[in-house]
Amino acid sequence: MKEYLAKDIRNVAIVGHMGCGKTSLSESFLYLSKAIAKKGEVERKNTVSDYLTEEQSRQTSLSTSLIPVEWKGTKINFLDTPGSEEFVGDLEQVLSVVEGAIVMIDATKGIEVGTERVWDALRERNIPTIIFINKMYKENVKVRKIVDQVAEGLGSKAVPLCVPVGSDNNYHGFVDVVNKVNHIHGISELPAEVQEVIDRVTYTLQEKVAETDEELMEKFFAEIPLTEDEYKGGLKAAVKAFDLFPIFVGNATNDHGVELLLDAVRRYIPSPEEAAPRKGKNPKTGAEIIKAVDDAAPFAGYVFKTTVDPFLGTINMFRVQSGTTANMVEAYVPNTDQIAKMGSIITLCGKNQISVPVFHAGDICAVTKTAELATTYTLCDKKEQVLFEPTPVATPVIYTAISAKTKQDEDKLSSALQKLNLEDPSFEIRRNPETAQLLIGGQGTTHIGYILEKMKNMFKVDVTTAEPKIVYRETIRRTGSAQGRHKKQSGGAGQFGDVHIRFEPKLDGGFEFASEVVGGSVPKNYFPAVEKGLIETLEHGPLAGFPVIGVRAVLYDGSYHPVDSNEISFKIAAALSFKEACKTIKPTILEPVMEVVVTVKDEYVGDIMGDTTKRRGAVIGMQPVGNGKTAITCNIPEAEIVSYATDLKAMTQGSGRFTRSFLRYDDVPEHLVAKIIEEYKPKQ
Repeated sequence: MKEYLAKDIRNVAIVGHMGCGKTSLSESFLYLSKAIAKKGEVERKNTVSDYLTEEQSRQTSLSTSLIPVEWKGTKINFLDTPGSEEFVGDLEQVLSVVEGAIVMIDATKGIEVGTERVWDALRERNIPTIIFINKMYKENVKVRKIVDQVAEGLGSKAVPLCVPVGSDNNYHGFVDVVNKVNHIHGISELPAEVQEVIDRVTYTLQEKVAETDEELMEKFFAEIPLTEDEYKGGLKAAVKAFDLFPIFVGNATNDHGVELLLDAVRRYIPSPEEAAPRKGKNPKTGAEIIKAVDDAAPFAGYVFKTTVDPFLGTINMFRVQSGTTANMVEAYVPNTDQIAKMGSIITLCGKNQISVPVFHAGDICAVTKTAELATTYTLCDKKEQVLFEPTPVATPVIYTAISAKTKQDEDKLSSALQKLNLEDPSFEIRRNPETAQLLIGGQGTTHIGYILEKMKNMFKVDVTTAEPKIVYRETIRRTGSAQGRHKKQSGGAGQFGDVHIRFEPKLDGGFEFASEVVGGSVPKNYFPAVEKGLIETLEHGPLAGFPVIGVRAVLYDGSYHPVDSNEISFKIAAALSFKEACKTIKPTILEPVMEVVVTVKDEYVGDIMGDTTKRRGAVIGMQPVGNGKTAITCNIPEAEIVSYATDLKAMTQGSGRFTRSFLRYDDVPEHLVAKIIEEYKPKQ
């Protein structure tokens, strides 16, 4: 593969719902561009982009693949993304480095939940977009209606550049409206109703073109025909300005309509040098820096994808924002203030590594064996430092406890998890010291299942899973006093400590120690021992052994022995005082309450509100977020949302999403306290 300048590069994400044909389209691109001699098939597990064992076994994309295609003097870096919404981490990173996208739609199913999700993401970022309706030859395709349904579902700016010809289950091909070329078979002339659609679409496109330029607008109103260059140039301007989302139709498995799609990507998607520059900041001063795509500028790049190979080490995919990779042996990493020794700088085609002499500004490439890099990191020239804002990483919505099956697995577990976390920072690893559980958090059961499956396949580590234990707390609800007296005589110097302590509820949830001792009944030098004894005692509450919070302890009286009293005696006395006070201060259990923000279509708002009540939660507020969706903020006990990711999918037909964060601790209802004590106390 040769090197390309920014003007001849296109960076394009392929996105869509699961099973819409993204991988098959990638194969078609490679085949038509003569990059491969024979197309692979998802069912045969021999495609270029779905090369992971886990992808082949599930027959769906689970990780982003780079597919560079050379087409008519242009290099198109296609990024084939996973279709499942649980792999949102990959999607977010990819959308941060592309200038365009192809939204794939299955003609047999129309607009699906995944289509809506990626469409919203593209519109939030204002990414020029082409729509490709795939599988037109399949059964149950409403040939005359599918384009109208897609245009209606995605808005008035979605306009067909290809008009399909045929009736239900009888597809004959399409008419290329822009180039006025028929790609049809089985009929000798176009039906009158198809010609009417072509005329209507042609007028709409001319109108869109006219709106891009005052001179073209004058021509349009004067009914003066536009030249081919004016027409196609206007279409590109409309796509770039997000005023036009062209719709194409075809069938990726037999390459039908794919050449025209490649031409459209080359013609209508902006090159990197035509896109807005990337904003960054000086890592030392915080001053804003604007980085345009420019070969002559100092080098700067952004890492958007990391993969780990057990034998080859890390491979980091990055976009060259400015400068080139010529003679680059090291780069500065402002995220960690390190110098990275650069390995081989290559491009990838699936898992295949391809050498290229130099990568220019705007291109996408990869570097091998550079452990100092990771997803969201910036790499740059140390003399001209810049730090690009990291693309936010999705926070986990579901957690699973894992444990190694064997001692051999245990030795390798931590290392395997850390390497997988490099590949996918949207899953979290944390050890809960209170429950002694190792937890991994992700975006759903499919996401976590993929992580565990890959850990087994790649690193030969097998684990068992369990539900995460809820981390409860204990507190007191009444004020009460008690004496703690410790006396021990064993022949020599004895032990003696005597304290009277009042325990009060503390509303802010912390712990406070105070003294009201007068007359020296307890010397001040023993106060720290009393406090320490209470702190250690409160680490394990009287009900189920959970830490006790929300307590104010006031030492108000006591006594000591001039010879036998010491610090350990007063620590023990303080502990005895609290245990005795528990008979009157009404200890209880607190549970973690989460703030849950659920985003759903308006039609599901009532269902979510009703379900929140069933989960002992409360709806705090609602906020319209556009596109017929509402964000509902709820407070729900953590114990009630262990399986919420799965439940929400069922309630909203897969369209709902949510985030969660710890909010506070609240009292557990009285009828649940005994159950929690029974479950946890024997294990303490």
